[in-house]
Amino acid sequence: MSFVITKPLIDTLRGDVEQGRDSAIQAVLTDLHPADIAAVLDRLNLDDAVYVYRLLESEESADVLLELHEELREELLNSLTSREIAEDVLEHIDSDDAADVMGDLSEDKQREVIALLEDPEQREDIEELLTYREGTAGALMAKELVSVRMDWTVARAIVEMRRQAQEVDHVYTVYVVDKDERLAGILPLKDLLFGAESTRTLIKHLIESEVFSVTTSTDVEEVVQRMKKYDVVVLPVVDANGLLVGRITFDDVMDVMTEEAEEDYQLASGISEDVDATDSPLVQVRARLPWLLIGLAGGIVSSRIIALYEGQLRIDPTMAFFMPLIAATAGNVGVQSSAIVVQGLASGSMVNVHLLIRMWKELRVALLSAMVCALVIFGLNMALQQTQALTWTVSIALFTVILTAAMFGTVIPLLLDRMKVDPALATGPFVTTLNDIFGLLTYFTVGHFMYDLFP
Repeated sequence: MSFVITKPLIDTLRGDVEQGRDSAIQAVLTDLHPADIAAVLDRLNLDDAVYVYRLLESEESADVLLELHEELREELLNSLTSREIAEDVLEHIDSDDAADVMGDLSEDKQREVIALLEDPEQREDIEELLTYREGTAGALMAKELVSVRMDWTVARAIVEMRRQAQEVDHVYTVYVVDKDERLAGILPLKDLLFGAESTRTLIKHLIESEVFSVTTSTDVEEVVQRMKKYDVVVLPVVDANGLLVGRITFDDVMDVMTEEAEEDYQLASGISEDVDATDSPLVQVRARLPWLLIGLAGGIVSSRIIALYEGQLRIDPTMAFFMPLIAATAGNVGVQSSAIVVQGLASGSMVNVHLLIRMWKELRVALLSAMVCALVIFGLNMALQQTQALTWTVSIALFTVILTAAMFGTVIPLLLDRMKVDPALATGPFVTTLNDIFGLLTYFTVGHFMYDLFP
Protein backbone atom coordinates (compact mmCIF):
# COMPACT_ATOMS: atom_id res chain seq x y z
CA MET A 1 0.00 0.00 0.00
CA SER A 2 1.44 3.35 -1.04
CA PHE A 3 1.99 6.12 1.49
CA VAL A 4 -0.03 9.29 0.91
CA ILE A 5 1.06 12.66 2.29
CA THR A 6 -1.92 14.69 3.46
CA LYS A 7 -2.20 18.25 4.74
CA PRO A 8 -3.42 17.09 8.18
CA LEU A 9 -0.32 14.89 8.46
CA ILE A 10 2.01 17.79 7.66
CA ASP A 11 0.13 20.09 10.06
CA THR A 12 0.41 17.46 12.80
CA LEU A 13 4.13 17.07 12.25
CA ARG A 14 4.65 20.83 12.37
CA GLY A 15 2.77 20.95 15.65
CA ASP A 16 4.82 18.04 17.05
CA VAL A 17 8.04 19.82 16.07
CA GLU A 18 6.87 23.05 17.70
CA GLN A 19 5.98 21.21 20.93
CA GLY A 20 9.08 19.00 20.85
CA ARG A 21 7.11 15.73 20.80
CA ASP A 22 9.94 13.57 19.44
CA SER A 23 8.30 10.22 20.18
CA ALA A 24 5.17 11.27 18.25
CA ILE A 25 7.27 12.27 15.26
CA GLN A 26 9.19 8.99 15.34
CA ALA A 27 5.93 7.06 15.57
CA VAL A 28 4.70 8.71 12.37
CA LEU A 29 7.91 7.93 10.49
CA THR A 30 8.31 4.37 11.75
CA ASP A 31 8.28 1.74 8.98
CA LEU A 32 8.15 4.40 6.24
CA HIS A 33 10.41 3.97 3.23
CA PRO A 34 13.27 6.51 3.05
CA ALA A 35 11.73 7.95 -0.13
CA ASP A 36 8.44 8.57 1.73
CA ILE A 37 10.25 10.20 4.64
CA ALA A 38 12.11 12.41 2.17
CA ALA A 39 8.81 13.41 0.57
CA VAL A 40 7.54 14.43 4.01
CA LEU A 41 10.66 16.51 4.71
CA ASP A 42 10.31 18.23 1.34
CA ARG A 43 6.91 19.53 2.50
CA LEU A 44 8.34 21.06 5.70
CA ASN A 45 10.29 24.28 6.07
CA LEU A 46 14.05 24.02 6.54
CA ASP A 47 14.11 24.31 10.33
CA ASP A 48 11.38 21.70 10.80
CA ALA A 49 12.99 19.39 8.22
CA VAL A 50 16.36 19.57 10.01
CA TYR A 51 14.67 18.87 13.37
CA VAL A 52 12.88 15.77 12.02
CA TYR A 53 15.96 14.60 10.13
CA ARG A 54 18.07 14.58 13.32
CA LEU A 55 15.59 12.18 14.95
CA LEU A 56 16.35 9.47 12.38
CA GLU A 57 18.81 6.65 12.89
CA SER A 58 22.16 7.18 11.15
CA GLU A 59 21.72 4.50 8.47
CA GLU A 60 18.13 5.55 7.76
CA SER A 61 19.01 9.25 7.71
CA ALA A 62 21.70 8.61 5.10
CA ASP A 63 19.18 6.88 2.80
CA VAL A 64 16.66 9.69 3.35
CA LEU A 65 19.26 12.33 2.50
CA LEU A 66 19.82 10.74 -0.92
CA GLU A 67 16.09 10.89 -1.68
CA LEU A 68 15.65 14.57 -0.80
CA HIS A 69 15.07 17.26 -3.36
CA GLU A 70 18.40 18.75 -4.43
CA GLU A 71 17.82 22.19 -2.91
CA LEU A 72 16.68 20.84 0.46
CA ARG A 73 19.56 18.33 0.53
CA GLU A 74 22.11 21.11 0.03
CA GLU A 75 20.53 23.25 2.75
CA LEU A 76 20.34 20.32 5.14
CA LEU A 77 23.98 19.40 4.49
CA ASN A 78 24.98 22.96 5.30
CA SER A 79 23.26 22.59 8.67
CA LEU A 80 25.26 19.46 9.55
CA THR A 81 28.78 19.47 10.91
CA SER A 82 31.64 17.88 9.00
CA ARG A 83 31.80 15.06 11.55
CA GLU A 84 28.06 14.36 11.23
CA ILE A 85 28.40 14.14 7.44
CA ALA A 86 31.40 11.81 7.71
CA GLU A 87 30.08 9.50 10.42
CA ASP A 88 26.29 9.60 9.98
CA VAL A 89 26.05 9.93 6.20
CA LEU A 90 29.08 8.82 4.19
CA GLU A 91 29.81 5.70 6.21
CA HIS A 92 26.36 4.30 5.40
CA ILE A 93 26.14 4.88 1.63
CA ASP A 94 27.90 3.64 -1.50
CA SER A 95 30.86 5.49 -2.96
CA ASP A 96 28.95 6.96 -5.91
CA ASP A 97 26.29 8.41 -3.61
CA ALA A 98 29.00 9.64 -1.25
CA ALA A 99 30.68 11.46 -4.13
CA ASP A 100 27.35 13.08 -5.04
CA VAL A 101 26.91 14.27 -1.46
CA MET A 102 30.46 15.63 -1.40
CA GLY A 103 29.76 17.48 -4.63
CA ASP A 104 27.13 19.54 -2.78
CA LEU A 105 29.73 20.79 -0.27
CA SER A 106 32.20 23.63 -0.53
CA GLU A 107 35.83 22.71 -1.18
CA ASP A 108 36.83 23.60 2.39
CA LYS A 109 34.11 21.42 3.88
CA GLN A 110 35.00 18.60 1.48
CA ARG A 111 38.54 18.56 2.84
CA GLU A 112 37.27 18.57 6.43
CA VAL A 113 34.87 15.67 5.80
CA ILE A 114 37.46 13.56 3.96
CA ALA A 115 39.95 14.07 6.78
CA LEU A 116 37.39 12.71 9.26
CA LEU A 117 36.75 9.46 7.35
CA GLU A 118 38.20 6.56 9.30
CA ASP A 119 38.27 4.05 6.44
CA PRO A 120 41.29 4.82 4.19
CA GLU A 121 39.84 2.78 1.32
CA GLN A 122 36.59 4.74 1.44
CA ARG A 123 38.54 8.00 1.55
CA GLU A 124 40.57 6.96 -1.48
CA ASP A 125 37.47 5.89 -3.44
CA ILE A 126 35.65 9.17 -2.82
CA GLU A 127 38.70 11.25 -3.68
CA GLU A 128 39.08 9.32 -6.94
CA LEU A 129 35.42 9.75 -7.92
CA LEU A 130 35.60 13.49 -7.29
CA THR A 131 38.38 13.79 -9.89
CA TYR A 132 36.18 12.66 -12.78
CA ARG A 133 34.45 15.24 -14.94
CA GLU A 134 30.73 15.69 -14.37
CA GLY A 135 28.64 13.90 -16.99
CA THR A 136 31.06 11.01 -17.50
CA ALA A 137 30.85 7.35 -16.52
CA GLY A 138 33.65 7.89 -14.01
CA ALA A 139 31.61 10.44 -12.09
CA LEU A 140 28.54 8.18 -12.16
CA MET A 141 30.09 4.85 -11.20
CA ALA A 142 30.33 3.16 -7.81
CA LYS A 143 33.53 1.53 -6.65
CA GLU A 144 31.77 -1.31 -4.79
CA LEU A 145 31.66 -4.51 -6.83
CA VAL A 146 32.46 -8.21 -6.68
CA SER A 147 35.39 -9.46 -8.75
CA VAL A 148 37.47 -12.65 -8.89
CA ARG A 149 40.71 -13.60 -10.63
CA MET A 150 40.55 -15.88 -13.64
CA ASP A 151 43.40 -18.00 -12.27
CA TRP A 152 41.59 -18.69 -8.98
CA THR A 153 39.84 -21.94 -8.18
CA VAL A 154 36.10 -22.05 -7.58
CA ALA A 155 36.71 -22.63 -3.87
CA ARG A 156 38.85 -19.53 -3.46
CA ALA A 157 36.51 -17.47 -5.63
CA ILE A 158 33.52 -18.31 -3.40
CA VAL A 159 35.45 -17.27 -0.28
CA GLU A 160 36.44 -13.96 -1.88
CA MET A 161 32.94 -13.34 -3.20
CA ARG A 162 31.47 -13.76 0.27
CA ARG A 163 33.96 -11.30 1.70
CA GLN A 164 33.44 -8.68 -1.00
CA ALA A 165 29.64 -9.03 -1.01
CA GLN A 166 29.52 -7.64 2.53
CA GLU A 167 30.33 -4.21 1.06
CA VAL A 168 27.83 -4.45 -1.84
CA ASP A 169 24.08 -4.03 -1.34
CA HIS A 170 23.06 -5.72 -4.58
CA VAL A 171 25.25 -8.20 -6.45
CA TYR A 172 24.13 -8.16 -10.08
CA THR A 173 27.27 -9.55 -11.69
CA VAL A 174 30.57 -11.12 -10.70
CA TYR A 175 33.43 -9.71 -12.78
CA VAL A 176 36.52 -11.66 -13.74
CA VAL A 177 39.91 -9.95 -14.02
CA ASP A 178 43.40 -11.11 -14.92
CA LYS A 179 46.46 -10.82 -12.68
CA ASP A 180 46.82 -7.14 -13.69
CA GLU A 181 43.18 -6.35 -12.76
CA ARG A 182 42.14 -6.00 -16.42
CA LEU A 183 38.54 -6.92 -17.13
CA ALA A 184 38.47 -10.37 -18.75
CA GLY A 185 34.79 -11.33 -18.58
CA ILE A 186 31.91 -12.10 -16.27
CA LEU A 187 31.12 -15.14 -14.15
CA PRO A 188 27.50 -16.33 -14.38
CA LEU A 189 26.39 -17.66 -10.99
CA LYS A 190 24.63 -20.51 -12.75
CA ASP A 191 27.93 -21.68 -14.26
CA LEU A 192 29.66 -21.27 -10.91
CA LEU A 193 27.07 -23.44 -9.13
CA PHE A 194 26.37 -26.04 -11.79
CA GLY A 195 29.10 -25.79 -14.42
CA ALA A 196 32.16 -26.45 -12.27
CA GLU A 197 33.29 -30.06 -12.14
CA SER A 198 34.84 -29.51 -8.71
CA THR A 199 35.91 -26.79 -6.31
CA ARG A 200 39.36 -26.98 -7.90
CA THR A 201 38.06 -25.91 -11.31
CA LEU A 202 39.67 -22.68 -12.47
CA ILE A 203 37.46 -19.65 -12.99
CA LYS A 204 38.91 -19.07 -16.48
CA HIS A 205 37.11 -22.20 -17.64
CA LEU A 206 33.72 -20.83 -16.55
CA ILE A 207 33.74 -17.20 -17.66
CA GLU A 208 31.88 -15.50 -20.48
CA SER A 209 34.42 -13.39 -22.32
CA GLU A 210 31.80 -11.25 -24.10
CA VAL A 211 31.20 -8.34 -21.75
CA PHE A 212 29.93 -4.84 -22.49
CA SER A 213 31.83 -2.09 -20.71
CA VAL A 214 32.41 1.65 -20.80
CA THR A 215 35.44 3.76 -19.95
CA THR A 216 35.65 6.39 -17.24
CA SER A 217 35.51 9.12 -19.90
CA THR A 218 32.38 7.78 -21.66
CA ASP A 219 29.56 10.33 -21.74
CA VAL A 220 26.59 9.41 -19.54
CA GLU A 221 24.20 9.63 -22.48
CA GLU A 222 26.20 6.92 -24.23
CA VAL A 223 26.07 4.86 -21.04
CA VAL A 224 22.28 5.10 -21.09
CA GLN A 225 22.15 4.09 -24.76
CA ARG A 226 24.39 1.06 -24.19
CA MET A 227 22.36 -0.19 -21.26
CA LYS A 228 19.19 0.12 -23.31
CA LYS A 229 20.76 -1.42 -26.41
CA TYR A 230 22.23 -4.45 -24.65
CA ASP A 231 19.41 -4.78 -22.09
CA VAL A 232 21.68 -4.95 -19.04
CA VAL A 233 21.09 -3.69 -15.51
CA VAL A 234 24.74 -3.00 -14.72
CA LEU A 235 27.79 -1.97 -16.75
CA PRO A 236 31.44 -2.37 -15.71
CA VAL A 237 33.68 0.68 -16.00
CA VAL A 238 37.31 0.41 -17.05
CA ASP A 239 40.08 2.98 -17.28
CA ALA A 240 42.19 3.80 -20.33
CA ASN A 241 44.31 0.69 -19.72
CA GLY A 242 41.36 -1.67 -19.41
CA LEU A 243 41.59 -1.98 -15.62
CA LEU A 244 38.28 -2.62 -13.85
CA VAL A 245 37.60 0.44 -11.67
CA GLY A 246 33.84 0.43 -10.97
CA ARG A 247 30.31 -0.31 -12.10
CA ILE A 248 27.19 1.63 -13.06
CA THR A 249 23.81 0.26 -12.03
CA PHE A 250 20.44 0.81 -13.65
CA ASP A 251 19.11 2.94 -10.78
CA ASP A 252 21.91 5.46 -11.38
CA VAL A 253 21.09 5.49 -15.09
CA MET A 254 17.41 6.07 -14.30
CA ASP A 255 18.39 9.20 -12.38
CA VAL A 256 20.39 10.40 -15.40
CA MET A 257 17.50 9.68 -17.76
CA THR A 258 15.12 11.62 -15.51
CA GLU A 259 17.49 14.59 -15.32
CA GLU A 260 18.03 14.56 -19.10
CA ALA A 261 14.28 14.39 -19.75
CA GLU A 262 13.65 17.31 -17.40
CA GLU A 263 16.45 19.31 -19.01
CA ASP A 264 15.15 18.62 -22.54
CA TYR A 265 11.62 19.54 -21.50
CA GLN A 266 12.81 22.82 -20.05
CA LEU A 267 14.88 23.61 -23.14
CA ALA A 268 11.90 22.81 -25.35
CA SER A 269 9.83 25.16 -23.21
CA GLY A 270 12.34 27.97 -23.55
CA ILE A 271 14.06 27.62 -20.16
CA SER A 272 17.85 27.66 -20.41
CA GLU A 273 18.70 26.58 -16.84
CA ASP A 274 17.62 23.83 -14.47
CA VAL A 275 14.99 25.60 -12.37
CA ASP A 276 11.86 24.68 -10.48
CA ALA A 277 9.06 26.37 -8.58
CA THR A 278 11.13 26.68 -5.39
CA ASP A 279 13.87 28.79 -7.00
CA SER A 280 14.02 32.53 -6.42
CA PRO A 281 12.34 34.91 -8.89
CA LEU A 282 15.78 36.18 -10.00
CA VAL A 283 16.96 32.66 -10.90
CA GLN A 284 13.75 31.92 -12.79
CA VAL A 285 13.90 35.22 -14.69
CA ARG A 286 17.54 34.54 -15.65
CA ALA A 287 16.56 31.16 -17.05
CA ARG A 288 13.45 32.30 -18.92
CA LEU A 289 14.21 35.83 -20.09
CA PRO A 290 16.70 35.02 -22.91
CA TRP A 291 14.15 32.99 -24.83
CA LEU A 292 11.40 35.49 -24.14
CA LEU A 293 13.65 38.14 -25.70
CA ILE A 294 14.20 35.87 -28.72
CA GLY A 295 10.43 35.50 -29.04
CA LEU A 296 10.07 39.26 -28.66
CA ALA A 297 12.61 39.82 -31.42
CA GLY A 298 10.70 37.39 -33.62
CA GLY A 299 7.48 39.23 -32.91
CA ILE A 300 9.10 42.53 -33.88
CA VAL A 301 10.32 41.04 -37.16
CA SER A 302 6.85 39.61 -37.82
CA SER A 303 5.26 43.01 -37.17
CA ARG A 304 7.67 44.62 -39.62
CA ILE A 305 6.74 42.05 -42.26
CA ILE A 306 3.06 42.89 -41.73
CA ALA A 307 3.88 46.59 -41.99
CA LEU A 308 5.69 46.02 -45.30
CA TYR A 309 2.57 44.39 -46.71
CA GLU A 310 0.13 46.88 -45.21
CA GLY A 311 -1.00 47.79 -48.70
CA GLN A 312 -1.93 44.15 -49.34
CA LEU A 313 -4.14 44.16 -46.26
CA ARG A 314 -5.82 47.36 -47.43
CA ILE A 315 -6.73 45.64 -50.70
CA ASP A 316 -8.29 42.69 -48.85
CA PRO A 317 -8.54 43.05 -45.04
CA THR A 318 -9.82 39.46 -44.77
CA MET A 319 -6.23 38.32 -45.32
CA ALA A 320 -5.62 39.21 -41.67
CA PHE A 321 -8.09 36.53 -40.57
CA PHE A 322 -5.76 33.76 -41.78
CA MET A 323 -2.49 35.11 -40.38
CA PRO A 324 -2.87 33.19 -37.06
CA LEU A 325 -3.67 30.01 -38.99
CA ILE A 326 -0.50 30.25 -41.11
CA ALA A 327 1.73 31.06 -38.12
CA ALA A 328 0.22 28.40 -35.86
CA THR A 329 0.44 25.68 -38.52
CA ALA A 330 4.06 26.54 -39.25
CA GLY A 331 4.92 26.34 -35.54
CA ASN A 332 3.06 23.06 -35.01
CA VAL A 333 4.66 21.33 -38.01
CA GLY A 334 8.13 22.54 -37.04
CA VAL A 335 7.77 21.30 -33.47
CA GLN A 336 6.41 17.93 -34.67
CA SER A 337 9.33 17.38 -37.04
CA SER A 338 11.99 18.51 -34.58
CA ALA A 339 10.47 16.42 -31.77
CA ILE A 340 10.78 13.26 -33.87
CA VAL A 341 14.40 14.03 -34.72
CA VAL A 342 15.31 14.94 -31.13
CA GLN A 343 13.69 11.74 -29.88
CA GLY A 344 15.64 9.72 -32.45
CA LEU A 345 18.91 11.38 -31.45
CA ALA A 346 18.21 10.74 -27.77
CA SER A 347 17.48 7.06 -28.34
CA GLY A 348 20.47 6.65 -30.67
CA SER A 349 18.36 5.49 -33.62
CA MET A 350 19.39 8.51 -35.73
CA VAL A 351 23.03 8.87 -34.75
CA ASN A 352 24.34 7.56 -38.06
CA VAL A 353 21.44 8.63 -40.29
CA HIS A 354 22.50 10.77 -43.26
CA LEU A 355 20.98 14.24 -43.32
CA LEU A 356 19.65 13.94 -46.89
CA ILE A 357 18.01 10.58 -46.15
CA ARG A 358 16.19 12.01 -43.14
CA MET A 359 15.16 15.11 -45.09
CA TRP A 360 13.77 13.01 -47.95
CA LYS A 361 11.68 10.91 -45.57
CA GLU A 362 10.35 13.99 -43.77
CA LEU A 363 9.64 15.68 -47.12
CA ARG A 364 7.36 12.82 -48.17
CA VAL A 365 5.45 13.04 -44.90
CA ALA A 366 5.21 16.82 -45.23
CA LEU A 367 3.98 16.60 -48.83
CA LEU A 368 1.06 14.36 -47.90
CA SER A 369 0.19 16.49 -44.84
CA ALA A 370 0.46 19.71 -46.84
CA MET A 371 -1.77 18.40 -49.62
CA VAL A 372 -4.51 17.37 -47.18
CA CYS A 373 -4.43 20.66 -45.21
CA ALA A 374 -4.28 22.80 -48.36
CA LEU A 375 -7.24 20.98 -49.90
CA VAL A 376 -9.25 21.32 -46.69
CA ILE A 377 -8.68 25.07 -46.44
CA PHE A 378 -9.27 25.46 -50.20
CA GLY A 379 -12.64 23.71 -49.92
CA LEU A 380 -13.59 25.71 -46.82
CA ASN A 381 -12.82 29.04 -48.48
CA MET A 382 -14.74 28.03 -51.58
CA ALA A 383 -17.72 27.10 -49.41
CA LEU A 384 -17.48 30.46 -47.63
CA GLN A 385 -17.38 32.15 -51.04
CA GLN A 386 -14.07 33.87 -50.42
CA THR A 387 -12.42 35.61 -53.36
CA GLN A 388 -10.29 33.49 -55.69
CA ALA A 389 -7.22 35.51 -54.79
CA LEU A 390 -7.65 34.84 -51.06
CA THR A 391 -8.59 31.19 -51.57
CA TRP A 392 -5.50 30.45 -53.64
CA THR A 393 -3.26 32.58 -51.41
CA VAL A 394 -4.17 30.75 -48.21
CA SER A 395 -4.01 27.30 -49.79
CA ILE A 396 -0.66 27.77 -51.56
CA ALA A 397 0.87 29.56 -48.56
CA LEU A 398 -0.29 26.80 -46.20
CA PHE A 399 1.11 24.12 -48.50
CA THR A 400 4.46 25.90 -48.74
CA VAL A 401 4.67 26.68 -45.05
CA ILE A 402 4.11 23.06 -44.04
CA LEU A 403 6.92 21.90 -46.33
CA THR A 404 9.41 24.52 -45.17
CA ALA A 405 8.52 24.16 -41.49
CA ALA A 406 9.05 20.40 -41.71
CA MET A 407 12.46 20.96 -43.27
CA PHE A 408 13.43 23.51 -40.62
CA GLY A 409 12.28 21.14 -37.89
CA THR A 410 14.38 18.33 -39.36
CA VAL A 411 17.57 20.14 -40.29
CA ILE A 412 18.01 22.42 -37.27
CA PRO A 413 18.19 19.72 -34.54
CA LEU A 414 20.54 17.62 -36.70
CA LEU A 415 22.83 20.59 -37.25
CA LEU A 416 22.73 21.49 -33.55
CA ASP A 417 23.67 17.93 -32.68
CA ARG A 418 26.65 18.01 -35.04
CA MET A 419 27.71 21.31 -33.48
CA LYS A 420 27.61 19.61 -30.02
CA VAL A 421 24.66 21.77 -28.95
CA ASP A 422 21.68 20.14 -27.24
CA PRO A 423 19.18 19.50 -30.10
CA ALA A 424 16.29 19.90 -27.66
CA LEU A 425 16.68 23.63 -28.27
CA ALA A 426 15.17 23.02 -31.70
CA THR A 427 11.79 22.00 -30.26
CA GLY A 428 11.35 25.27 -28.40
CA PRO A 429 10.95 28.95 -29.23
CA PHE A 430 13.88 28.89 -31.67
CA VAL A 431 12.10 26.88 -34.37
CA THR A 432 8.67 28.29 -33.52
CA THR A 433 9.82 31.89 -33.91
CA LEU A 434 11.68 31.12 -37.12
CA ASN A 435 8.67 29.39 -38.62
CA ASP A 436 6.34 32.24 -37.60
CA ILE A 437 8.52 34.74 -39.43
CA PHE A 438 8.94 32.62 -42.53
CA GLY A 439 5.25 31.65 -42.52
CA LEU A 440 4.04 35.26 -42.60
CA LEU A 441 6.64 36.20 -45.19
CA THR A 442 5.50 33.32 -47.39
CA TYR A 443 1.83 34.21 -46.89
CA PHE A 444 2.21 37.81 -47.97
CA THR A 445 4.59 36.98 -50.81
CA VAL A 446 2.13 34.47 -52.25
CA GLY A 447 -0.69 36.97 -51.69
CA HIS A 448 1.24 39.64 -53.63
CA PHE A 449 1.34 37.40 -56.72
CA MET A 450 -2.17 36.01 -56.34
CA TYR A 451 -3.84 39.40 -56.03
CA ASP A 452 -2.02 40.52 -59.18
CA LEU A 453 -3.19 37.36 -60.93
CA PHE A 454 -6.80 37.67 -59.68
CA PRO A 455 -7.42 41.43 -59.47
